[in-house]
Amino acid sequence: MKHLYEKDFYAWTQATARALKAKNFDAVDWENLIEEVESLGRRERQELRNRLGVLIGHLLKWQYQPQHRGNSWLATIKEQRQQILLLINENPSLKSYLDEAVAIGYSSGINLAVKEAELPYEVFPPVCPYSLVQVLDAEFFPA
Repeated sequence: MKHLYEKDFYAWTQATARALKAKNFDAVDWENLIEEVESLGRRERQELRNRLGVLIGHLLKWQYQPQHRGNSWLATIKEQRQQILLLINENPSLKSYLDEAVAIGYSSGINLAVKEAELPYEVFPPVCPYSLVQVLDAEFFPA
């Protein structure tokens, strides 16, 4: 089944599911199955970091370019917060990763703000100026 993994991933997933359901453990490609299960967890962490980066980037733009505030930024901030909370509710163990994810997301957020707001990197503080509570608080918008 290892060859199938490299040739047709979807077919491999279906064959693996059938083997597991039938409890035919000898037919399971354990090495690739373990790799895929581990990658699922990494994807959840990556999604959290990415969403925090977009959220923080828009919070920075909101704070540093008040003259450009609009419904598009507001909608993005609200959507990212909703999706982050949904992701955390569906994966409660990600809560222990939130502080690290905010720190990583802040770097991405600065890049987004620099790119979209055309502000220099030096404008932004070296660490996230918002607490985790503020980042996730639906009522928080930096002045």
